[in-house]
Amino acid sequence: MKYIVVTGGVLSGLGKGVTAASIGRILMDKGYDVVPLKIDGYVNVDPGTMNPYEHGEVYVLDDGSETDLDLGHYERFLNTNLTGKSNMTTGMVYRKVIEKERKGEYLGKTVQIIPHITNEIKNRILEFKNDVVLIEVGGTVGDMENAVFIEALRQMAQETGNFLFIHLSYVPVVISGEQKTKPTQHSIKELLRLGVQPRIIIGRCEDELTESTKKKIALFCGVKPEDVLSDPDIADIYDLPMILEKQDVSNKIIKKLKLERKPTYTFKYESIVRRMHECKNEVSIAIVGKYTGLVDAYLSIKEAFKHAGMVNACKVNLKWVESDDLSSEDLYAFDGILVPGGFGSRGVEGKINAIKYAREGKIPFLGICFGLQCAVIEYARNVCGLDKANSTEVDGKTQHPVVDLIPDQKNIDDMGGTMRLGAYPCKIEKSTLAYKLYESEKIDERHRHRWEVNPNYIRMLEENGLVFSGLYPERDLVEIIELPDHPFFIASQFHPEFRSRLERPAPLFVGLVRAAMRRKEVIT
Repeated sequence: MKYIVVTGGVLSGLGKGVTAASIGRILMDKGYDVVPLKIDGYVNVDPGTMNPYEHGEVYVLDDGSETDLDLGHYERFLNTNLTGKSNMTTGMVYRKVIEKERKGEYLGKTVQIIPHITNEIKNRILEFKNDVVLIEVGGTVGDMENAVFIEALRQMAQETGNFLFIHLSYVPVVISGEQKTKPTQHSIKELLRLGVQPRIIIGRCEDELTESTKKKIALFCGVKPEDVLSDPDIADIYDLPMILEKQDVSNKIIKKLKLERKPTYTFKYESIVRRMHECKNEVSIAIVGKYTGLVDAYLSIKEAFKHAGMVNACKVNLKWVESDDLSSEDLYAFDGILVPGGFGSRGVEGKINAIKYAREGKIPFLGICFGLQCAVIEYARNVCGLDKANSTEVDGKTQHPVVDLIPDQKNIDDMGGTMRLGAYPCKIEKSTLAYKLYESEKIDERHRHRWEVNPNYIRMLEENGLVFSGLYPERDLVEIIELPDHPFFIASQFHPEFRSRLERPAPLFVGLVRAAMRRKEVIT
């Protein structure tokens, strides 16, 4: 078993996750069994209770784990489904160590960061049995939060010898056009201070690194010039594996880790990505949400539209519309509307108005999670005549709680990890739009929500034309709704974007893009 560790220097947000995912994809296409692990230094047990503006999207796995958004990159690039073992935080590690201490498992020893915390980190990593464990250390080298993780990795490298450290560092370009290496030099010095010598350095720069820049980084940072690689600005993140492989990154890794070479394997990823750049059509979709100030809050939705666009040979232009200050004029020019998930009462009426506009204007519409609940509220108010209909999440005293907590959610005090999380089955009715899109009566999709459509109102909504085309069979909870007399009006309680891949685009997104294309053809 071999280990690759990707660290970051100078500043955060350089794209370590995409870089790690790209390396993983390259090695996977070379025939290796690769598993990723994201390490986060925050004290939260997981990001589930964080505001999206704090840390971006909370990415949910099949097993219900609420994880860092980089796991979404890993799943999409590697075309795989991960488990919660692939995300480790300071909170997880310390909680486990404290639990052991309370049980007396340390036999009276003084519990310390070294060796008890570092041993817990190492034990979690050693649970993996794959060819290559690809570890991304979140944050920036020098952060107090990730120092203990780097120490644990240093110990493992010393103990096993099967480690390769790759450092991604920012190389700024000053006004004169010169690429400056000093920030990278200081970043590597900090890493050396922690006992780690990277053997490959990747320079994140707006342009490809010049030969003189590579030589200078190599000289001051203790690597060979050919082991300094470029990570320039690119049009799309899915192009990065090709850019790295053109610099022979796979052979460098194979040699340095002494990996057994696998039979020659076609780098088929390139042909898949090429289709993304061969779009013949173009549509514009409005995303009406409450966290639009940070696109990373809806990262999986953005990526799912890329996948759906590729299948339809269509470029999808996304417009992020803040639901707080929405007017109908904001939506007039769009070929489709998506209302995503969210929590709390802010921006709800804007979402409901957007759904009303889509329903009455026959504009293709997709609602996700809270978007489905808002669609039910809108229909109850404006079609069924229940003017005061609402969700108890928004108005705890509403006269018509068409969206409410199910009984086993009403007495929960802890907020973290207590929602309906992870993959659940959904039974789809035949002769519905949902069945046409999924081509199956039974599907599994990932959830992240607490409130549900109130079953006491389903009959009234059905009598007024709303179709409940998908249900969670064990408890008859609503999973999918749709309108048959509309060009494309569908909403899911689950999050289809979490299962979308380049190789397997999410059917609901594919359908929305296709419907938007048809609408554009009719209008023009």
